[in-house]
Amino acid sequence: MTRRSLLTLACSVLMLSACGFQLRGQQDYAFKRLFISGGSAAADARLTRLVQGGSDTVVVSSVANADATLQISEGRSVNTLTLNSLGVVEEYAMALSMTYSLVAKDGTVLIPPSVIALNRAMTYSDQYSQAKAAEADILFADMENDAIDQLTRRLSLVRTMHPAPGQQVPSVAPRAPLPPPPL
Repeated sequence: MTRRSLLTLACSVLMLSACGFQLRGQQDYAFKRLFISGGSAAADARLTRLVQGGSDTVVVSSVANADATLQISEGRSVNTLTLNSLGVVEEYAMALSMTYSLVAKDGTVLIPPSVIALNRAMTYSDQYSQAKAAEADILFADMENDAIDQLTRRLSLVRTMHPAPGQQVPSVAPRAPLPPPPL
């Protein structure tokens, strides 16, 4: 390697470390066997892969074998965001809401019912309706992946299977409707 390329590499590494970039690393969940109830097949598969690949926790197929049960439900919606002067839809607001809770085997609530809410804006044209339907599917899959990533970080907040009063993980809920993202 030349001196210039080494200097460029060193500067890149310094800039990444200065911005706070850090790999996810290994999680240490308080529970070692997790049962996932509800959610779509794609969400369950991604969550299983992230939990098992990034920790020593195993996702089990029976609630009897689990230390904790994660209950997930999803809601999707598509609403008109803007109309043109002729009253034809130009943009849609797409929203995904994932409700979840984590309960220990003995019934202790580790994470009370909480919500992850995401939204995206999508332009629309009748001329490209099939392409826009495919784009909507991709956007919903992207939002679901984002929600699962947030959920895995939320699961790591559980430090003990029997939290003392006042030491429980607080529930999270959206406080106000999310503004539509810019295009």
